[in-house]
Amino acid sequence: MKKYFARQALLPTGWASDVLISIEDGDIVAVETDASPGHTDGLRGPVLPGMANLHSHAFQRGMAGLGEVRAQDDFWTWRELMYQFVERVTPQQAQAIAQQLYVEMLKHGYTAVGEFHYLHHPAGMLERHLEAASDAGIAITLLPSLYRWSGFGEQALQPRQKRFDSGIRTILDEAASVPVSRDVRVGVAPHSLRAVDPGALRELIEATPVDAPIHIHAAEQLREVDESIGTLGKRPVEYLLDRFKVDARWCVVHATHMSAAETNGLAVSGAVAGLCPTTEGNLGDGIFPLLDYRKAGGRYGIGGDSHGSRNRAEELRMLEYVQRLVTRKRTLVAGNSPAVGTTLWLEAAAGGAQALGRAMGAIAPGRRADLVVLDGEHPDIAGRVGDAIANAGVFSGAGDLVRDVMVAGRWRVENRRHALEGPAAERYRAALRQLLA
Repeated sequence: MKKYFARQALLPTGWASDVLISIEDGDIVAVETDASPGHTDGLRGPVLPGMANLHSHAFQRGMAGLGEVRAQDDFWTWRELMYQFVERVTPQQAQAIAQQLYVEMLKHGYTAVGEFHYLHHPAGMLERHLEAASDAGIAITLLPSLYRWSGFGEQALQPRQKRFDSGIRTILDEAASVPVSRDVRVGVAPHSLRAVDPGALRELIEATPVDAPIHIHAAEQLREVDESIGTLGKRPVEYLLDRFKVDARWCVVHATHMSAAETNGLAVSGAVAGLCPTTEGNLGDGIFPLLDYRKAGGRYGIGGDSHGSRNRAEELRMLEYVQRLVTRKRTLVAGNSPAVGTTLWLEAAAGGAQALGRAMGAIAPGRRADLVVLDGEHPDIAGRVGDAIANAGVFSGAGDLVRDVMVAGRWRVENRRHALEGPAAERYRAALRQLLA
């Protein structure tokens, strides 16, 4: 057993002082407050629970910044650029991109990732992402994605979508082949109602183990909503809620364009809304109805999606700021704590843990020992205590607040450095030079 002492730690009930955290076999077994440090290891700053990045398309990390030209003027034209990029990605390059991404995630305080994996061809792509996560030391929930059609009404896949082509048996076999462990979990990801017909969706869900996460894109774009109404007679989230048993193992990604009834229905279902604020902003998707959703008891987590940002603070900050822009009011996402930063971190960490099917997201007995230690001497948080730390961590704008990161009891980032960051960056640069040549 190892014991660690923190002057300040964010517990499920809020910030606490003089906290002793006992860890055994990668899990937290005891948490004491108002404790004495004794002969334990002292942590070098305030401690928060590790955050889950619940929605990742790792290969898109290599595209960051490539779509910012006038010709790419909406989601659908950006998607064409993505098709052009992905046509060239080899398995080796995909692994190099994913490894760089996972190292970056850890350095920003993510301790687990949900890889929504639809780059199926050539064979072996799933294993490449598993290897990248293992090398980096981040926990991964692999979500092989069923992708059958190019649009509603069972439209045939376009030539550029052939790398995504998959069948139900393929997805189930891929999921069954994943070596599940403490660090590796597996679920399924029917891509969307436009890419998976209702019959195949039902068949996949019925064949999936009852404890496996289910992730699906829904209602990201207004055009998608209109086409869903035209083909299925209902809006995407409405259709899912009416036709399927959406419950706590579901993560509905984006869910940007929902009616009031859909917002309430998704909230009371127990599912997690997978929100990707920087990607949704980059693509001009729209703004999730977070205030009404939370009022109805809805759960949410954050994801990097196309990874224009790898910083969890930017996702949380954007999530709050867009609500302020809509309402023209401030400090909106507050819960048991009046501090927005504390509320955002606790709620997103809990929702992300649920979405990935992991006992993480809280500094509490029985949870995975995933700890994020901030730099207690950083100018943005030095001298602050409690909620002021979380508020500064989310809203100060600093990108270098994270000092140390532990995943399942093992330090993966120490004094801002990851052991693999040099080699990973070099492999990433080599891959991008080839892809952009």
